[in-house]
Amino acid sequence: MAFLTLLIGVYVALELPVDVFPDLTAPTVTVLSDAHSMAPEEIELLVTFPIETALNGATGVRRVRSATGIGISVVWVEFDWGTDIYRARQIVSEKLQLISTTLPPDVIGPVMAPITSIMGEILLVGLTGPADRLMEMRTLADWTLRRRLLALSGVSQVIPIGGEVRQYQVLLDPELLRHYGITLDQAIEAVESS
Repeated sequence: MAFLTLLIGVYVALELPVDVFPDLTAPTVTVLSDAHSMAPEEIELLVTFPIETALNGATGVRRVRSATGIGISVVWVEFDWGTDIYRARQIVSEKLQLISTTLPPDVIGPVMAPITSIMGEILLVGLTGPADRLMEMRTLADWTLRRRLLALSGVSQVIPIGGEVRQYQVLLDPELLRHYGITLDQAIEAVESS
């Protein structure tokens, strides 16, 4: 009996596929939401919890985990083993479309992160600075660091998160528009073309 077990063990060992870096994680979709003007407690209540609730009952979902920090919500949706990752992303995308209108208006996202696994996440980089320079830090991350990192071979994606995203606002004064004879449509067209 022991000899028969040995033969079967040798046969199975020879037929076993070999992978240098096997992927030991179930198919997982990561959902990121940026809410830089909100406290972690507000993000947890108004962003993370609704996303978790919507994704919990989705087809093939095995587990939903989340982490909420200052200005960010990250939700990991883990699917059953053997689930096609593209099908999983489609399911998550459909659920996110249903709840995107219920989230606060200043929340950027929710968006799905690129397809990765624990083996693919190589480096997490954090920029720190004074609280009054968060916009400068985000601009540096978006326009300098991200582009330089993407230029390196082997880097597939760089996702800046947090900080204050620079935006330009055009505030129109109806009295001045009337004074100069400019219509609202002309002002909008001028801004769009600039």
